[in-house]
Amino acid sequence: MKLIHLKRHIEEASKIVGNTWPLYSFVTSNPLSCYEQLPFSEAVDQAKQLLNARVYPNASIYRKAWEDGDIEKVELVQALKENGFEETPEYYLNQLESEKSTETKNKNHDLDRIMVKWLSAFMDEGLAEWEMPFKKSGFYAAWRQLIPYDTEIGKVRLKDIPKTSENTLSKVLSNYSEEEILKIFTHHLAALPGWTGYIKHRSAQQNARQEVYPIELKDYLAVRIWTAKQLNLEVLPTIVEKSSSSEVTQLQHLWLTAWERSWQNRLMQLLDKESISIQNEAFLNKTPDAQFVFCIDTRSELIRRHIESVGAYETFGYAGFFGIPMDYKSSKDGISHKSCPPIVESSYSVTEIAQNNKGDQKKVQDKKNETRKFWNYFLKRMKNMLPSTFGFVEGSGVFYGLQLILRTMAPASLYRISQKNNSIYESVCEPELHKSNGEKLNIPKEEKAIIVKSAFELMGWKQFSPLVLFVGHGSHSANNPFGSSLDCGACAASPGRHNARMLAKLANDLEVRRILKEEYQIEIPEATFFLGAEHNTTTEEIVLFDSSLPESHQKNVISLKKDLQTVQETATQERLGVDKSSVLHAKTNASNWGETRPEWGLAKNASFIIAPRNTTKTQALDGRSFLHSYDWETDKEGQILETIMQGPMVVTQWINNHYYFSTVDNDKFGGGTKVTHNITGKFGVVQGNGGDLKTGLPWESLYTSKDTPYHSPLRLSVVIQAPLDKVESILAKNENLKTLADNEWIYLIVMDPLEEGTFYRYKKGAGWSSTDNAKMTPKKKTIKRNIPEEVLV
Repeated sequence: MKLIHLKRHIEEASKIVGNTWPLYSFVTSNPLSCYEQLPFSEAVDQAKQLLNARVYPNASIYRKAWEDGDIEKVELVQALKENGFEETPEYYLNQLESEKSTETKNKNHDLDRIMVKWLSAFMDEGLAEWEMPFKKSGFYAAWRQLIPYDTEIGKVRLKDIPKTSENTLSKVLSNYSEEEILKIFTHHLAALPGWTGYIKHRSAQQNARQEVYPIELKDYLAVRIWTAKQLNLEVLPTIVEKSSSSEVTQLQHLWLTAWERSWQNRLMQLLDKESISIQNEAFLNKTPDAQFVFCIDTRSELIRRHIESVGAYETFGYAGFFGIPMDYKSSKDGISHKSCPPIVESSYSVTEIAQNNKGDQKKVQDKKNETRKFWNYFLKRMKNMLPSTFGFVEGSGVFYGLQLILRTMAPASLYRISQKNNSIYESVCEPELHKSNGEKLNIPKEEKAIIVKSAFELMGWKQFSPLVLFVGHGSHSANNPFGSSLDCGACAASPGRHNARMLAKLANDLEVRRILKEEYQIEIPEATFFLGAEHNTTTEEIVLFDSSLPESHQKNVISLKKDLQTVQETATQERLGVDKSSVLHAKTNASNWGETRPEWGLAKNASFIIAPRNTTKTQALDGRSFLHSYDWETDKEGQILETIMQGPMVVTQWINNHYYFSTVDNDKFGGGTKVTHNITGKFGVVQGNGGDLKTGLPWESLYTSKDTPYHSPLRLSVVIQAPLDKVESILAKNENLKTLADNEWIYLIVMDPLEEGTFYRYKKGAGWSSTDNAKMTPKKKTIKRNIPEEVLV
């Protein structure tokens, strides 16, 4: 087989496998992203066959949504009749419930187990004390050197194994046709999608570890298929179609579509321009005391409402990396982390430098970091080295026992202690921007001004208050391998605090302000000061990085901090559903090492709203919507909207699909239960003592109890407030966006400001259909607004 054909077949076969992101940078992304060129129904049907997966919600989930009124009868009946189903919804629901799923026995269990053994050893990133020999030669070469010593394989001579993975594949597959080879590759990659997804991720990233210890899909396939032949297992799979009928699959799809349209109906009612209150209209003409820019993350919607309720504050939504495509090099561990969306290439690197007159204080902190790193390394070695293991454990047992008691009995107190020094580094340092190539050259002021200009333009900014806060977000949890999934997705699963601080520093630069005024007609008042901050989504605390705050703003910030304490209390009351000690409850969740659900993350996400804040300000959206600020009147050419649709909209679609698939089949697409997780290689988890790497979100992040999801598995509904012709023009120019809408990976709804009360929904073939929201039939179900009474005063 020619090398060019080999590469083409592997590339085509690997489409069934999504990227598996490592635990330390767990980015939510569509596991079927390579199938977005297909209609959703066709893509999931292929995934169902190849991965032996469930791709639609269980009938029990549909029943609960139906009985709760989340699926409206008028929508469901219409969808059924349009597709030739004339019986009642109850009849078809019973039909779905009677459908029995059949378990397919894994005939290649032994082969999978052997491959996991080799992959775990080779891909380990520092968890194991003893490293696999020959790793620097690459996976195939290292395996070839060691396989003669594997007693599970049988007697093998080194000279009988080809020297390259290409030669092995050519030799083993020489008697198969091109079509059969594609089936073989697809089958063997789909057998362990978690592991092969991580190989795919490493190959695409080409990070330092991949450069030193290379592994490619062709190497994996060569080892796996050679092993299968050696064990007399089938190389070419026997394809068995899953038993569910095409009618059942069609019904599942129709029930999902009716549920999604029902949600869209309620959302459109809430967003009707007529619902804007008089209070909001009056606020438009007043300069706010402070302005906050939050990430578009669904968790920001709650905190934004509560901030706006305590004072004359204005909030905006913007992608949480704040428009800076950067990597951040932490001074605490010296490691660089990507801090922008995975689909964006990093242009900059950010490091920490001492603030004016604080060089000595930075040196003290650097020394503490070095000491802390040494003790962490020393304790780990003492626990793991064979000669010292037993003696160390015996001698330190009392210390660890007391620590366990404190972590169990007083987690909130430990949280306060751990957070006390969390922002000390930011109090003596400031971020510095460099080119991503590592050269510490001065970046032109014009380039810095463009970063700031883009941020203000994308949000439709019109006025500046004396204090403007860029608020990144991060999470805090204990004993949580998937902790990074709760951080900022726009920052590649890192906290957004450093991006926020960086943008604030750029916006405070006097030369940058001069360029903004002279070249872009953006005039920032001299009295305006920009401040970086971070929103802890587990505790609802907002920390201000105010060490460089001028004296003129000190009084304002003192008042603001008092208001933010009130906001933390009321926001935790609403989110946790408790009236007393809500902040303590949240801190306990954040630090309790036995808490499997420190927070819900982005569960419930179902829509992305691109509009001015006044469109949503009076409504509680129950954490179901990503919110991006946008003013169509300041975007004459539509370029700003196009940027939002190409960037944040695509990222939110990834997030939404990841939550969808993790919910409908948590075993295949999700993370399984946290209770039996085992970390492997520092980069992933397996369930129990082995098996495939988990690729998605844990069960506890999606379900409240068996068969009762907290997250409603719906595809993303994107609502855009802009003239319809502007959106049409953008779709015409961007085939990738049109494909997402045509193939129903997302729904597009336009709220046309030129036609009051009218919404347009997009559907391939039918184009745009209008809905006069003012004339819509009132719906029984509304989005709950569970806000303490004192907030509404």
